[in-house]
Formats: sequence, C-alpha cells, structure tokens
Amino acid sequence: MILKLSYALLLLFFAMNSIFSQHHFQCATDEMHQQLFNQRPDLHSGIIKANEALNVFTKNFQLSENSRNGDPYIIPVVFHVIHNFGPENISDAQILDGLHQTNIQLRKLNADTTDIVTEFKGIAADVEIELRLARKDPDGNCTNGITRTVSPLTNIGDHQVKSLIQWPPDKYLNIYVCNQAAGLAGHAMLPGAADTIPAWDGIVMQHSYVGTIGTSDFFRRTVLTHEVGHYLNLQHIWGGNNVPNYFYLPVAQASNCDHDDDVADTPNTIGWQSCNLTGNSCGSLDNVQNYMDYAYCARMFTEGQKHRMHACLNSPIAGRNNLWTTTNLAETGVDGNFEPLCEAFFSADETVVCAGESVTFSDLSFHSVTNRAWTFVGGNITQSADSLVVVTFNQPGTFDVTLKVSNGIDTLTLFRENYVTVLPANGAWTGISETCESIEGFSSKFIIEQTESPYAWQIGTPGYQSDGSIQHLGYDAPSGTYSFYSKPIDASQLNTLVVKFDAAFVGDQSSANDILRIQVSNDCGQTWTTRRNFSPVSLNSVEEEITGYFVPTNQQWKKHEVTNFSAQFLSEQTMVRFQFTSSGQGNNFYIDNIQIGDPDALNVNELPLNNSAISIYPNPNAGTLYFKGLKNEATYTVVIQDVLGKTHLSATLLGESLSIEQFTSGIYFCKLYQDGNLAMTKRLIKR
Repeated sequence: MILKLSYALLLLFFAMNSIFSQHHFQCATDEMHQQLFNQRPDLHSGIIKANEALNVFTKNFQLSENSRNGDPYIIPVVFHVIHNFGPENISDAQILDGLHQTNIQLRKLNADTTDIVTEFKGIAADVEIELRLARKDPDGNCTNGITRTVSPLTNIGDHQVKSLIQWPPDKYLNIYVCNQAAGLAGHAMLPGAADTIPAWDGIVMQHSYVGTIGTSDFFRRTVLTHEVGHYLNLQHIWGGNNVPNYFYLPVAQASNCDHDDDVADTPNTIGWQSCNLTGNSCGSLDNVQNYMDYAYCARMFTEGQKHRMHACLNSPIAGRNNLWTTTNLAETGVDGNFEPLCEAFFSADETVVCAGESVTFSDLSFHSVTNRAWTFVGGNITQSADSLVVVTFNQPGTFDVTLKVSNGIDTLTLFRENYVTVLPANGAWTGISETCESIEGFSSKFIIEQTESPYAWQIGTPGYQSDGSIQHLGYDAPSGTYSFYSKPIDASQLNTLVVKFDAAFVGDQSSANDILRIQVSNDCGQTWTTRRNFSPVSLNSVEEEITGYFVPTNQQWKKHEVTNFSAQFLSEQTMVRFQFTSSGQGNNFYIDNIQIGDPDALNVNELPLNNSAISIYPNPNAGTLYFKGLKNEATYTVVIQDVLGKTHLSATLLGESLSIEQFTSGIYFCKLYQDGNLAMTKRLIKR
C-alpha cells in the first residue's frame, strides 16, 4: 500500500511539474517558422538554400575548428523594449540582469554546473561566446544599448514588432522585449530563415522571462539563453528543424526518437518538460539539463553544440560572421576602447518620502564616468562624489537634485527641479476635503503617483455639480494600475475614519477586471492595506448602455463610502490611497468631492428651508454667495464650517450677498439662522 501510494505521488509530481513547465516555458521558434512556411511559400526555396549552405559549412567547420582558448566571440546586442506603459516596460536593471544570466550560462560560470549529471559533465562546454550591450548606435551615436518604443504590438509580440525598430542584424543581435511573444515565452529566427528575411532577424522575449528580477524570477533565467541557442543555429534537443518541407516536432512525442538535432554528442530524446534526470526515452540517458530542452533544470550546452554555434558565427549566412569582427566591435562600441560620455542620468528608489526618511540615489550615467559631483538641497548630505548616495531629508518641502559627471574630457550635468517631495512626518490636517477643481488645489492635499503612461490621473472637466474632477481617461487606453494618495493626516485622536467620494463609471462585461481599491497606510506610505475593493458592478453609475467615450452628466454619478478603518490604521501619519487597476477594456473613470476624516464631522446633513422661497446661489461658488427670498423684518446670521466642524465665518448677514473669496477650495456647510433659530444647512462647494 505504501509503495503504491509513493508511486502515485511520484506520478502526480511529474504530472504537475509537466503542467507547470508547459504553462511557463514554451519556445515558439519552431511554430513561428512553420507558420512562415505555410503562409509564405514564395520564401521556401531561399530558406532551404540558405539552410543547406549552412549545413555544409557547419560540417566542414567542425572538422577543422580549434578551441579559442578562452578568447570569446563578442556579439553586440541591443534590447528594444516594446511597451504600452505596462509591466512589459521593464527596467534597465532587469535587462542588465538578464544579459548577465545569459553570459554566465554561455561561459559555464553558473554555480549550478556542479549539479550536472555525471555522465554529461565531461562534455559540458564553455561555448566561448559573450553578449555585450552596444555602446554606439547605427549612426555612431552613443547609446546604452537599450531602446524603448510605445506600441500596442507589444500585446502580440510576433514578427511585426521588428518593423517598429531594427538595428542592422549583421551588426547587432536585436532582442525585443514585449508583453507577449506570440503567446509563449520567446522565439528566435534561425539563421537560414533570417538570411532570407533579414527584416525579421532577432529574438522576441516575453518580459517575464528576462533575468531573475523585476517581472521575472530565478526559475525563468534560462529562457533567453535557449533563444540565443536558436539564433546561433541550435535546434531543440529532440530535433525538428530539418528543412526542407519545414516541419516541427512537438516536445515529448515518442516518434521524436526517429529524429536528431544534428549534434553528435546530444543523445536522441523525445524532449522533456519535467526535470527527470534519469530519463531514458530513446535507449540512452537523456541530456535533460541541456539549455535546448524544455525542462526547467538547464545547466549546460555540449561541446558539439558549441562547435555548431561557432560554425554559425563563421558562416556568411544571415551575416553572423560580421558580428564579432574587429571592425564591427569598434563600430558598435563594444571593443573596450575609450567610450564617449553620453548622458548624465540618475534615479532614486523613492521621490516622495516623509520627513526623517532616507532616499537612495544611483548614478546611471554612461559611459566611463571617472568623476561625479552630487548636490542635494534639503538633505543631510549636501554634496557627494559617490555613485550611490543615501540622503536623509528632515524638513518638509520639495527639493532639487543635481548631478555633474565627467570622464576626464567631457562634462555633463543633470538638474532635476523639485525632484524629491518631503511630506510632514505628522499630518498637517485632521481630515481632508477636496472638490478637485484645480490641480493646484488637489496637489496641496494629494500626490498622484508618477507613471510614464499618459493615462495617469489628471484634473479635468466635468465634475459632480461642478467643473472639475480627478479622472482616469481609460477609454481606448492600455491596461495598468494608477494611484493617487493623500498627504499625511493626523488621525491619532480618532476612533475610526470615513472616506466619502462621488464617482462616475461605466461598468459592464468589458470592464470586468477593472477594480478600485481604497487603501490605508499608518506609516507614511511605507506599507498599504486594502480596506475596500470596488468592482465594476458596484462602481457602475450609469443605467443605460454607453458604447463611446464616457462623459458623465450630473445624473450619472454615484456616492460611495468606506468606513472600516479601525484604530490600528489611525496614526499621526495616516494616508489614504485610491488605486485603480484598468483592464484596458473599460471606459473613463471620474472621482469628485473626496472627504476623509471623522465620521461625526462628515455626517452633516442638509436641512430644508422653513421658507422654500429662500435660496443660496451659485453653488459651486467662486467668491460671492447670494441669498434670495429673505424676509425684510427678520435677522439672519450665517455660519460657515468645513467638513471637520471648524468655523471659518460667523457673521450677521447685511444685505443679500456675502463674500467667501478668502476661503480655500473645498466642501463647506453654510448654516443660516433666522432670528436665532437654525433655518437650514446647505452643502457648499468653494472653487
């Protein structure tokens, strides 16, 4: 019974491992090439001819090649990040990590080579190939080897993305990072096809398979190495790219034993999607740890694969033999000689902090910086020459940062005005009321989180019974997460908190994945806790179907309230965040009349007039209130309070008008007393 159970669990483990691998790692190289063959029969003869020539060259080259004795082939590389302001717009750091991971695998410097199965350790190869980011673009201008292009084609990730930007493929290996890679992890053009269609040469990677950080992880670090193998004429280890009559072999098929990958020291195999190190699928031990298999335990290339890649780099097919020449290395700036100073650039781990917190600044200038001078306004460090500087800001305000860099010949300076925003360590208010009429007024109380996307929150028209609101114009916009949050509130004396706002949104099936989160932080934004999720159904404020660009009328708004803020979230630096995740399929979203504070202070209801002939107008109001229908024989007193109960005006009404021009924008309550008795309470919006 125990043996049967153990065997069942083992089968379940391998089955689950296979399913997991299928979900996370499928190379689309073979499928893309077969699709090309099916759709473009006019290209068959060219691809077959180029492939045959490369095969002949490879056989002859393998007979004569000697090791390069550690002197690697250098390949200039450019990463083209094709994005639509989503997570696929990965950082430079993730790209550098991805390149590093691929290089240590190509050079057999990865620590896990110690785990290679004993039978294959003797043929595990340093393939003597190194990828280097280009330092000069095709026009000879200085570059860091990374470009960024905005296009919805990122969501497809097939050969179309190469029409957006491509550097000469006989000079650079073009690697495209996209949101999708034709539905799979990545794909590359084999040299025979690339020779026939040079405009499609290159590698396309789904962003979450680049490196080990950012949107990727350690588990996926070998995928780019796998695609580089295809780029240099390696087939999947089970074979299948044997043109003519191009076909591909799906992994893990018994019939794969009848095919070969044209590499003598890789045993025939059906191919694996699980890490079965004792796999013996075609009569001998399988090299499951090979980078060209689908099992996620890759550790090695073989000596035979190394020679095949070297043959590709020495063949004129697809111009691979030009990549590593002395002339091309100089033209692309990767020969290690003097590099020009391109750009002064720096980043910070945070640009909005509270007083007393620190910011880490990194010098990302390129290239060959030998001297630098930082200048920090408002920080505990005013000057520094280090590449990495930690600065503490103790006083609230907005502060400039300057970086001057030099390579001993040229000097460049980057000045960023108001780069760091330092909020008070303790809340400046006991609550917030904001009518969203102007960006100046809104910015005095809220911070809009920075994003490169043009679809971030902004102030515009219309509002609810007013001109302004804070808006995410999501109609025909890409997916993404967009946030704004309050500056610190001193909620330490409250027992609970309430958040109120008006919103206008079109919620239907197309926006099913749109969600608004109301979040709270009690440590000045270091951590956030979600207190309420609003689904499209709960946000929907429109009864009729809206198919076009949504601009709400006053009847198409809905009031919302969040009250579950317990004492644990209430501190001297409490902050509230509005975080909206857009599916990219929805419409515009509007928020207005935000109130955050003590529930007792905010729960002020309007009282009807005893005399319905009296009216107060205009509302919203920019400066002067008018009262109509007052009785001549009565005495009227006006008291105006904010939403927290603070009195801003108390005066006897003389005449039929009253100036409130001195008030800041926000929500107020105007109480009108007739002969000493409260006659009405009117909610008033001051622009």
